[in-house]
Amino acid sequence: MRTPILISAVAMLTACATTQPHIEHNTSVSPVTASLFNETQFRKDIKVLSSDEFEGRAPATEGGKKTIAYLTQSFKDMGLVGANNGSYLQAVPMVSYTTNEDTAKVTLGNIPLTYRKDVVVNTRINEKHISIKDAPLVFVGYGINAPEHHWNDYAGLDMKGKVAVIMVNDPGFARPTAGVFDGKAMTYYGRWDYKFIEASKQGAIGAIIIHDTEPASYPWSVVENSWTGAQQDLVQQTTTDNNNVRVEGWITNSFAQKLFKKSKLNLAKLMKQAALKPTHINLNQSASFELDNSIDYADSYNVVATLPGTSQKDEQLLFVAHWDHIGKDETKTGDQIYNGALDNASGTAGIMEIARIFAQKAANGEKLARSLTFVAATGEEQGLLGSRYYAEHPIFPLDKTVAVFNLDSTNIYGKTKDYTIVGKGKSQLENYIADAAKKQNRTVKSEKYPEAGGFFRSDHFSFAKYGVPAVFAGGGSEPIDDATAQYKKKMQQIRRGCYHHVCDEYREDWNLDGAIQDLAIYADAARVLGNSIDWPGYFKGTEFYLLRSAE
Repeated sequence: MRTPILISAVAMLTACATTQPHIEHNTSVSPVTASLFNETQFRKDIKVLSSDEFEGRAPATEGGKKTIAYLTQSFKDMGLVGANNGSYLQAVPMVSYTTNEDTAKVTLGNIPLTYRKDVVVNTRINEKHISIKDAPLVFVGYGINAPEHHWNDYAGLDMKGKVAVIMVNDPGFARPTAGVFDGKAMTYYGRWDYKFIEASKQGAIGAIIIHDTEPASYPWSVVENSWTGAQQDLVQQTTTDNNNVRVEGWITNSFAQKLFKKSKLNLAKLMKQAALKPTHINLNQSASFELDNSIDYADSYNVVATLPGTSQKDEQLLFVAHWDHIGKDETKTGDQIYNGALDNASGTAGIMEIARIFAQKAANGEKLARSLTFVAATGEEQGLLGSRYYAEHPIFPLDKTVAVFNLDSTNIYGKTKDYTIVGKGKSQLENYIADAAKKQNRTVKSEKYPEAGGFFRSDHFSFAKYGVPAVFAGGGSEPIDDATAQYKKKMQQIRRGCYHHVCDEYREDWNLDGAIQDLAIYADAARVLGNSIDWPGYFKGTEFYLLRSAE
């Protein structure tokens, strides 16, 4: 299938010819094994990056600046080259929009709402005050326009001046065996960012998503923590580029039930109908918003370092991990810092450790034919901003970029018998991963909960939508032994609810053996592909097949 966001990309990328996958043509570089990794250094990088000193690593903050400085010096010390004409930094022009919660007024159907408890809203429009009065509310089902699925919730609708009320996920989640969309596995159409983009295209003045924990795959607290405070976006190149809805946000399912009941509608029944066929209905109620909005412009930075190859140095393999998290919330009592130790100090530390190993090999005369470039990206938590910017303004041409290996959180739960590839079955790049995993006697599997849409939620997607084979993998669901299983159960209990919470902090008792095994898989797969002349492509039937095909 093809998603609308990919159609224009076809013309932007010259597809590279592909050959038989996972053949190593040059064996001058010895295999990468877990024994080569320095756990002490790996732990140190996680601990430093997630320390209170770095204040949650929000872009364009003092904590963000400290993070950038630490990463730059680390890559320099390894002997890697600044990829941007000698500089380690790629400026990412960003704008922050912050809604004043104290003065925000939101009315839906004349029912009182409590900010954070019932609703969070913000804007990505360059206006200091947003005033919308009595805009009609329209329920638009999943808010999807997907011609290839013969699905259009907006068919026949004029959304100008109206506010779209939208369900989470896509119809496949509710009907996993009906053959609609990708069944239980979320498609890009199920992502919140797609829904806001599509509502904007349809001319809506606002868009509100109804939160529902199971199809969203996260509780309301994640929405509350992630969607309050400064909301960042890339600076638009011209004033006409910003066609966003004027207000975007979320309401709780319990509040939505009250809203629909006032319209003499049953929300649960409408949701079932919306999963069966494209659906929209006027709620015969209105929405009003009064929002004070502060706007700040500041560059953040991707930190980009490269290890030049030899005979094929113009061909790139990218390792990507986002260095940012969501900063701190000074309105909280007690702990205010979202340290982001697992997400994603651990992934950033992971690509740093892979970089050190390849730098050491190169210093000893074991150089890859292709170049390795390490991208510590900014702004992932705000919508993949740093990786999006790199993909739109690549330092190295995308048609010379062979593959992308993305690390977003590592395995802190010990060794596993299996190895997870998120969105498994998309590209030939997975063959290299599978071969490396086999050397550890591990089998590759898809993620346990594909309905969470993990493939579309991290930085690799910014490259995949331009046709560059990209993989997001790590961890597994089968502990290596009973002792590891008991440790995992205990650590999961300790960390319950810590995703995007202040309790995502580094712990000395983390078992990083599994993380190091996973890093070795990525590194060894890159070693083989880095000494190959192969160009992996996407399999037929995937969203990206026409961009770079596996043929």
